[in-house]
Amino acid sequence: MPNTILKIITMKLMIFSFLFFGFYYSLSAQNYQYQAVKMDFQMPVLDEKSQENPFLDYRLEITFTQNNLKYVVPGFFAADGKAAETSATKGNVWRVYFTPPYFGTWNYEVSFMKGENLAVNSDPYQGLPVLKHHGKKGSIVVLSVPSDAKGFLASGRLIYNTTRYLHTQNGKPWLKFGPNSPENFFAYNQFDGTYGYDETKNFPKTWEPHLKDWKTGDPTWQNGKGKGIIGALNYIASKGMNVVYALTMNIEGDAKDVWPFLSHLKKDHKRYDISKLAQWDIVISHAEKLGIALNLVTQEKENELLLDNGDTGLERKLYYRELVARFAHHNNIIWNMGEENGQVPFWWQGQNDQQRYAMIRYLKDLDPYKNPLVIHSMSTKEHRDPILMPLLGFDRLDGISLQVHHVEDIHETILDWQKKSIKAYNRPWVMMMDEIGPWHTGTRTDQDDPKHDTLRQEVLWGTLMAGGAGVEWYFGWLKPPHDLNAEDWRSRNNIWDQSAIAKRFFEQIPFTEMETKNDLLQDKTDYCFRKSNEVYVVYSKKGINKQIDLSEAIGTFKISWYNPRTGGSFLNGSLSEINGGQKANLGSPSIEENQDWVILLKRK
Repeated sequence: MPNTILKIITMKLMIFSFLFFGFYYSLSAQNYQYQAVKMDFQMPVLDEKSQENPFLDYRLEITFTQNNLKYVVPGFFAADGKAAETSATKGNVWRVYFTPPYFGTWNYEVSFMKGENLAVNSDPYQGLPVLKHHGKKGSIVVLSVPSDAKGFLASGRLIYNTTRYLHTQNGKPWLKFGPNSPENFFAYNQFDGTYGYDETKNFPKTWEPHLKDWKTGDPTWQNGKGKGIIGALNYIASKGMNVVYALTMNIEGDAKDVWPFLSHLKKDHKRYDISKLAQWDIVISHAEKLGIALNLVTQEKENELLLDNGDTGLERKLYYRELVARFAHHNNIIWNMGEENGQVPFWWQGQNDQQRYAMIRYLKDLDPYKNPLVIHSMSTKEHRDPILMPLLGFDRLDGISLQVHHVEDIHETILDWQKKSIKAYNRPWVMMMDEIGPWHTGTRTDQDDPKHDTLRQEVLWGTLMAGGAGVEWYFGWLKPPHDLNAEDWRSRNNIWDQSAIAKRFFEQIPFTEMETKNDLLQDKTDYCFRKSNEVYVVYSKKGINKQIDLSEAIGTFKISWYNPRTGGSFLNGSLSEINGGQKANLGSPSIEENQDWVILLKRK
């Protein structure tokens, strides 16, 4: 069907729905694949603090279907529908966002019920229907991805497809690189209701160093607010990075300045700050267009028991429902169930295994899009193993947000847990290297560590050559700008450059089809990643006199050298090719032979 006809049909359906059903579902005349469709419902006015709780006592869901596909999408109370601009606390708008994964016609049916605590009650026979809207049916016409779409709006959402790597919906594998700090990314002083409540700490940010990175046409709110944090995203995207780590709640945690509730106080944990969350949504939307994923960490070690004492009860269910309803439609979401999550002997509190299963199951099942879901680990083998072992084979958990104290252990740690996850359920975990130790140091600034040699060798290439899914760079906790007060990502400019160099290399090889095979190398400090008899990659910490066993291979292999420090074009070495079926010397690079090098062997 020509696009012009589809546009006319879409407009007519929108007008018909608005006139006869009391709602509209899009602000524009067109709906597109991978882009959110907005449906608003007019209701009597309520306030964030109304006796009838608008977050708990209403359950809005729309079921979207196309052929055998079905998405049950939760809705949320949106105050006046423009709270990011107005800071409204009351209004008559309930909203649903649906991001269609495919073009064509989608049918929908509205379920809108009210009753005490009904939002977290899945029983369809509980509550009373909101007669103005409940049961209404219709359809929307979705056009294919527009040619000018950018970022995740062009590629579709991140998905876990039971392999070691996340992919975008258009089928491309996705490796992540970016900042793991500051963990309180959302502690921004231009978000409504954002403050630090611990007088000994003051970490809400201005993001002032990145004001110069904001561009005309970029989003803001309330007469120019938001330029700093939007500029920060622009900068990190300009460096080729594609992920940001962000806590959504750190009450009782390290910085004590991020939460979605009306306040940090216990009495407000069933009430949500609508304008703050709408402003978060502006930032997440901009990241989505830039191709930046949000690694959303839903709790910190210190507050695992804050909601329902760790159970998945009323407070926790409502928390996850609000996060899913407001943000799951974005294509750039990774759910991270909690920092250093689980019970360990040295910490006074932690969720037990059954509590962890319950919260993971609830969030994954509630999310209509099944966005990737991971959990953050402890740092040492002594504590990491007993925490992760019970989760092996759990089909709602897609991967591990890995924390490793000793960076020289990263390569073997990733290999170990990949093998365990495959053995447990033939379902490999996506292994994300998200926090490097030691906790007080992490990734030092360029001024302190200009070359980042150890991090490049042990963390960056150690992760990728083990089949890891990417690296986020943690800043440490003692020396500023650190994990809590950093707001200038230029302080680690060189680590972004080196990450981008590695990213560009892996984009040129069939890495999803390759595996680690270090025993092919004579030097056991080096790494080998190969697709048997086709492509071999050797990462050598010193480029001279390396030997590889190609007994499994036949034919002739071209040798190219790649500089992991500066990138650029592939270089020739002392040998241009070698033959399979033997143990062979790889020769030497043409320059800097005592530095680290990547050696690429491709069968001719």
